Amino acid sequence: MSAVTPAKPTQKPTEPWRQRLIRSLLYGRNVDRAAKARARVGLAMLAFTSVYVLIGGRLVMFAIGADAHSARRAAAQEVVATARPDIVDRNGAILATDVKAASLFGEPRRIIDKDEAIELLTATVPDLDEAEVRERLSGRKGFVWLKREVTAKQQQDIHKLGIPGIGFLRENKRVYPTGNEVAHLIGLVNIDNQGIAGMEKWLDNQGLADLHRAGFATDRLQKPIELSIDLRVEHALRDELLKAKEKFHAKAASGIVSNVKTGELVAMVSLPDFDPNNPKEAHDPDRINRLTTGVYEMGSTFKAFTLAMALDSGKINLNTPWDARGNLHYGKFTIHDSHPLGRFINTKEVFTYSSNIGAARIALGQGVEAHKAFLAKMGQLTRLRTELPESAAPLVPRRWGELNTVTIAFGQGMSVAPLQAVMGINALVNGGYLIPPTFMKRSESEAAALAKRVIKTETSDKMRFLMRLNAEIGTAKTADVKGYYVGGKTGTSEKVINGRYAKKRVLNSFTAIMPCDDPKYQILIMLDEPQAIPETKGFITSGWNAVPTGGKVIERIAPLLGVEPRFDLPPSDRLILAASRTTQ
Repeated sequence: MSAVTPAKPTQKPTEPWRQRLIRSLLYGRNVDRAAKARARVGLAMLAFTSVYVLIGGRLVMFAIGADAHSARRAAAQEVVATARPDIVDRNGAILATDVKAASLFGEPRRIIDKDEAIELLTATVPDLDEAEVRERLSGRKGFVWLKREVTAKQQQDIHKLGIPGIGFLRENKRVYPTGNEVAHLIGLVNIDNQGIAGMEKWLDNQGLADLHRAGFATDRLQKPIELSIDLRVEHALRDELLKAKEKFHAKAASGIVSNVKTGELVAMVSLPDFDPNNPKEAHDPDRINRLTTGVYEMGSTFKAFTLAMALDSGKINLNTPWDARGNLHYGKFTIHDSHPLGRFINTKEVFTYSSNIGAARIALGQGVEAHKAFLAKMGQLTRLRTELPESAAPLVPRRWGELNTVTIAFGQGMSVAPLQAVMGINALVNGGYLIPPTFMKRSESEAAALAKRVIKTETSDKMRFLMRLNAEIGTAKTADVKGYYVGGKTGTSEKVINGRYAKKRVLNSFTAIMPCDDPKYQILIMLDEPQAIPETKGFITSGWNAVPTGGKVIERIAPLLGVEPRFDLPPSDRLILAASRTTQ
């Protein structure tokens, strides 16, 4: 029996030690190389997938980014030409607002046939300038304006053309529903809806322009701007001034209604005016705002300052006599009265008869320095600043001597803005407080915080008495509307033409207050170069034209202002002076 020999196990070939070392370093010990290979393939596939996803995502972002850029551009344009707050009067009536309007733009890089595009556009919109459109579309800019504020029909017609690279952006267009009514006060905007005059410019200066640039000036964030103006009073004042300008063939007419206790401007009109919806009219130099940007010799209106200065000093009283027997000679100059009385007159008569001689003697009695100091205190020697950007500095003598005091005493030789004079007269009748004028709503308590006492209360009482007396027996009689206890002062100033005073070319003014026993409002009426008509019997002085115009204005606006008529009131010496702390 043969013996079976067991088989020997097969031995793996011996792996060189170097390979074992490399494999251990690369894969570690006891690793399945097949599993590792599958993992590598999966990792490669994941990497390639990630790369493709990243590329695809970037392409999508570029596509979205282009649209976002356009949206941002449109939004930027909306900020530049939109988002102005409404401007309303004190009762909420809209004076200025925005409406949406389409504007035509082009993207030169996207236009395929520019010649065809230009031909079609100019045929559809005849007022497009072909040369200008060609110049704009021939550039390499990505965006150009072609026409701002196109009509709805023009937009529809252009849209039907289907020209690539031509489109519309919606902008806000500023409109003024009241037209000319408050033109000089409101001002106007440019094509980008940026304020360039009046309260519109003031709005931008108050920070609206900065909000535009920052992108925060949106329609939702803006509250209406409430002004002190009463549109009803504004309309009545303008209507009467238009009638007076035509009736007396005047070169210009202007007027103000002011609240004497708050400094608020309730109405302001300067004719000729313009329609802010048609900005080209505003460039006419004859359409300036004569009440703030013009300066004028205010004539006898300034006698009110002269008498107030002397009365407040305590050196004179209402019965102090003044020599008016003949002309006053000062050097080579002769001062005379329009209606000489040829006798001594008292202080009351200086005012009611508007005596130049009496006013000159009163001012000389106070002295040059006292005269200058008083007018400075009344705000007449420096530029008046209000919300309106347009203002002019007064024309004051460089070397102020006695002759200057003589002539300025009765309103010659110094020019101020009419609104400046109104501010000073308010202080003379409101108890003695100088209050800065404003076009914004202001309460009496707010005004009191700004007020500065410039004359004594008893001096103010005397000035109210004098102004009422002038309506009872003086040059303001034709403005004495029954029931409203009106007072006033007239002014007729000869204009300087070629360095000489022209007797036939005058600037007339009438300053009225109502009611004189407790003044609430001052009304200023000015007529530039009114002509004589049969009704005025050949006269051109203020009492024949500015004063009756003022009476008609008062008759219309007093009920609107809530001033109730009162009849059978006692004369000024009993109703006003009797209430004064000291009676002269």
